[in-house]
Amino acid sequence: MLEHFCECYFDLSGPILCPVLGSITLLFIPNSSIRLIRLIGLCVSLITFLYPLVPRIQFDPSTAKSQFVESLRWLPYENIHLYMGIDGLSLFFVILTTFLIPICISVGWSGMRSFGKEYITAFLIREFLMIAVSCMLDPLLFYVLSESVPIPMFIIIGVWGSRQRKIKAAYQFFLYTLLGSVFMLLAILLILLQTGTTDLQILLTTEFSERRQILLWIAFFASFAVKVPMVPVHIWLPEAHVEAPTAGSVILAGILLKLGTYGFLRFSIPMFPEATLCFTPFIYTLSAIAIIYTSLTTLRQIDLKKIIAYSSVAHMNLVTIGMFSRNIQGIGGSILLMLSHGLVSSALFLCVGVLYDRHKTRLVRYYGGLVSTMLNFSTIFFFFTLANMSLPGTSSFIGEFLILVGAFQRNSLVATLAALGMILGAAYSLWLYNRVVSGNLKPDFLYKFSDLNGREVSIFLPFLVGVVRMGVHPKVFPDCMHTSVSNLVQHGKFH
Repeated sequence: MLEHFCECYFDLSGPILCPVLGSITLLFIPNSSIRLIRLIGLCVSLITFLYPLVPRIQFDPSTAKSQFVESLRWLPYENIHLYMGIDGLSLFFVILTTFLIPICISVGWSGMRSFGKEYITAFLIREFLMIAVSCMLDPLLFYVLSESVPIPMFIIIGVWGSRQRKIKAAYQFFLYTLLGSVFMLLAILLILLQTGTTDLQILLTTEFSERRQILLWIAFFASFAVKVPMVPVHIWLPEAHVEAPTAGSVILAGILLKLGTYGFLRFSIPMFPEATLCFTPFIYTLSAIAIIYTSLTTLRQIDLKKIIAYSSVAHMNLVTIGMFSRNIQGIGGSILLMLSHGLVSSALFLCVGVLYDRHKTRLVRYYGGLVSTMLNFSTIFFFFTLANMSLPGTSSFIGEFLILVGAFQRNSLVATLAALGMILGAAYSLWLYNRVVSGNLKPDFLYKFSDLNGREVSIFLPFLVGVVRMGVHPKVFPDCMHTSVSNLVQHGKFH
């Protein structure tokens, strides 16, 4: 028993506590030692990335039960326990989180001149919170941790943002996510009063009345819809992306947007199956409107970051269509698309960051003809543009294909509208690439040209490998999550 406990402690507590210990270590290092601060931050994030690979190797895909489980009596008098574990739904979100944090620290390597220690600490605390959220199997503690996640992001946007409106964008981001989640807290308290516990394993076997399910589902939806984000509560996202530093946009698109969709998968769909069935047409309608609306809006944008931000809204609403298709293809495809979006959109924001570092502008009209001066950049930008279009052989294709298959089994009209959104996605992706890379140079606006340096190429390389790996040989991902997805479908009585 003791040996088993120690093995579990190593597997889960390691990646959760490692960023915290790194942040505490940074407190004792003077601000003048910026090189040492950077090195410690990068080493801690790399060690944290290596930790989840151990449970990935030991992970048993044949069971839907949570593995590497840890339980701590947190508030025993109220029957509230800190209960954590990993299953097929959460495994790859933990790996994606630990993968992106070293990238974010590397991105800010040269520009980290002011508040460098605080900058790295914010990202390490953010990593700790996101890993804990992905592993948490208690709705109350999930709420506490998920509402703590925006705090470091609020600081990152407000302190290291790039424009004068960064304070407004930071407050808008924080208030949108906070206000939506108040209803979720009330719903969790109602569940606690009715059942006497917030243990997810018990709640999954608890039958709520249909009226109670509808009420609780709406409360959870108010929180998760803002985080996805779904129309019309998506306004905070483009503003936050525009004002955030490049690393902030990477972490926002790659990790934070997955909180809402992961919450639907972990809590709303399995705990309230009848309400989910009742509200599926509502979700389909909102998602289809969001896909078409944001795709058309993207074609009208003049800021590079806003274009990618609106494209993220379209992709995440395609994910919600897949999840609420209530079949294995739709839910499995939605998880694959979330993982792919975490890679592709993050890489596109890095591409925009490369241009901004050199030319200090993100307005599309100032760019053109970069293929003649930045060939390596143009090639990499072209690759990720194709991945954003879900070209076969890239990571997004298999996810979007499965989502369309799952959606078509439920509602052919919704699947058709989703496919139309994909066509519009190809239109704005090609339009963006053509405006930035093709045509004539504009020396009146841009006069310093330099291609990618070695550090930038090394940052893009893991994204290139990940996108190709998921696109060419995606088998390992469905294999690990298939049993958990099948259990979710069967538990929710979705037939």
